[in-house]
Order: sequence, then C-alpha cells, then structure tokens
Amino acid sequence: MKIKKIYSFLNEISPFSLQEEWDNSGLLVGNFEDEVEKIYITLDLDEDLIDQIDENSLVIAHHPLIFKPLKNVIPNSFSTKLLVKLIQKNISFIALHTNFDKTHLNKYVAENVLGLNGESEDFIYRAEINKHFDEFCEIVKEKFEIEYLKVVKCNDFIKTVALTTGSGMSFLPYIKADCFLTGDIKYHEAMDAKVRGISLIDIGHYESEKFFVDVMYDEIKDLNIEILKVNSQNPFSVKN
Repeated sequence: MKIKKIYSFLNEISPFSLQEEWDNSGLLVGNFEDEVEKIYITLDLDEDLIDQIDENSLVIAHHPLIFKPLKNVIPNSFSTKLLVKLIQKNISFIALHTNFDKTHLNKYVAENVLGLNGESEDFIYRAEINKHFDEFCEIVKEKFEIEYLKVVKCNDFIKTVALTTGSGMSFLPYIKADCFLTGDIKYHEAMDAKVRGISLIDIGHYESEKFFVDVMYDEIKDLNIEILKVNSQNPFSVKN
C-alpha cells in the first residue's frame, strides 16, 4: 500500500492541520509514493523496537522523532541515531501528536480508561466525578497501572476533574476543576497549583499516552495491510 493512501486516511480521522505550531506531526521519513508492506503502531521509537521492525514498513507513532531542525545526521543523538537506522532499513515514519491529542487521545483515556463522562475541548477533558480524593487516587493507580502516585492534595472531596495526557501543566491557568490529572509535574508547578487550590495527580507521560497504540489500531484496523501493535519501553522504572 502506498504511503500517500495511508497518510490521506490518517488526515481524515485526525487532520494534521490541527497540530500546534511548535509540533512536527506528519510524514517525517519516507516518500508519499513509497509502497509499504506492514504498519507498526507505537507511542515512541527506541533502538530495540527498530531492530524488531521489518524492512519496507511504516511506523505510525505518537511522538515525532524530529522536533528541531537537524544540522547533521551523525548518529550521536537520540533523533539522529534512530533516523539513520530507519533509513538503512527503508522504514518510513509518520507522527500524529498534538492533532491526535485533540481529536482522540485525551477523550479516549478519560472515557475508556478512567470511565469519565464529560466533554473535551482541545487538550483538556473535563468531567464531574463527586468522589473523595483518596478514593479517586486508588482508581487512577489501578487504571493506569501506577504503583506510586505523586499528588498535590488541596481538598478531601473532588467534584470536578480535568485531564490532559502527556505533559499538560502549561494549561494550569485555564483549568476550571477541583483536580487536574496530567504528567511531568514539576516542583514549582505543584506549588502554583496549591496556591490556586487545584489538586494534582501525576499520571505520568508514558503511562497516560501508551494507549495511543490501541486507539490508533481501532481507527486503521480495516485498512488492507498487515498492522502490528508494538510499543517502546518506558525509560523510567521505580526502585523500592
């Protein structure tokens, strides 16, 4: 199947024009006229994953491999090292990042993973839950398979929650909820949230976005090509 046919289908379900200005979603490696034999879906790329992928395939990932302009393609950094490996194996690469966050991922995680019932606007999903904070934390731990939660507790009872998968603390000034769920929460951001009276639950970057694979597979599973669900490994681990 030609990449341009796959790209066109992806653009219909999640238009690339919706991506943020700083983003780099789209076809990053390959040619629209190239024929591919398999599609691999993953959150990210890593070296082990590239080694498993067959030649003449297409990778559809959530995170772009290239964000900033490259001055060289010497394999001495994360992006350039993986880029060289992709080219050597004739593996094409398409990323759906902020556009897919807006159209699919936040809504899916909120409703299909956490079972919330609310509404999504761009990157922020809002819902009413009416639960005690500690009770809701246990639900989050179970659903995201997180052993230890990093939280900021401002109130014992939560009426409303907001959720942004990945790294969403830049949206804190716009959060109109008792509790905000997102990943990559930093110290001073936590201090800011405490002053605002907004409780926080850090749901992790990888942990909250790993569902990209399932969401994307459901969208493209009827394409007439072999599709495999794979995933990169979380670079973080927890030591007791």
